Amino acid sequence: MIRTLATGLAMVTLLGGAACAETFEIQMLNKGSDGERMVFEPAFVQAAPGDTIRFVATDKGHNAEVSKDMLPEGAVPFKGKINEEVEVTLDVEGVYGVICKPHYAMGMVMTIAVGDVQAPEGFLEGRVPKKAKERFEAQLGNL
Repeated sequence: MIRTLATGLAMVTLLGGAACAETFEIQMLNKGSDGERMVFEPAFVQAAPGDTIRFVATDKGHNAEVSKDMLPEGAVPFKGKINEEVEVTLDVEGVYGVICKPHYAMGMVMTIAVGDVQAPEGFLEGRVPKKAKERFEAQLGNL
């Protein structure tokens, strides 16, 4: 009886923690609510470890993938196919740079901050298209 009660309490604790996790839905759009073309909406998300991000292919021709140069150490990269919904649960704290590969040069990017973090040094180093860099810089201003 005591063992059953302890097991039950452990399960409630585990399930209760999972119930606190949040799911963020991100639209992949040709035109955002502000008139900008080729966007993720919202373009910035402040999440907690264990939260889920769901990318919805609202408009055709988009994908969502984390840039291999813009993810925290130890994080598992993700890459969705064109016109495909992608859902990821982010457990590693840090800043994730997400791109739409076909529209990266047009600035279709978003930033996900997991945990209480700052913009990592060198986050925008390397080959980042001008429009994408401008949008990343604006998004990083939310940290």
